[in-house]
Amino acid sequence: MGQGVYVNSLERTDDRTRLEYEMVHDVPGVTTHEVSTIVRIVLTVAEEREWEPGTLEAVSRSTDGDRRGTWRVEREWFDQLGDELSELEFSDLVLDTITHAGSKK
Repeated sequence: MGQGVYVNSLERTDDRTRLEYEMVHDVPGVTTHEVSTIVRIVLTVAEEREWEPGTLEAVSRSTDGDRRGTWRVEREWFDQLGDELSELEFSDLVLDTITHAGSKK
């Protein structure tokens, strides 16, 4: 993917995409930067290929394979982006889903 993000696995169904990736940065939890990087890439690929990502579920791992956290984007948020949701509202929804390894959120 670039920018320090390496895809470990990608599983797609008609309504869901599950992405597992690792970050080369030595940061213990999911960062807003990595989330925004991946979302931008997914949106670019979706536009280029005329593809609907559906719900995106992401798992972030360290280069050692340790789980750093998870986050997601609901299908409805992708669908509403630019219409019912501004970019800021969309970002707030996505960032609110971040869970860090060991948290109970």
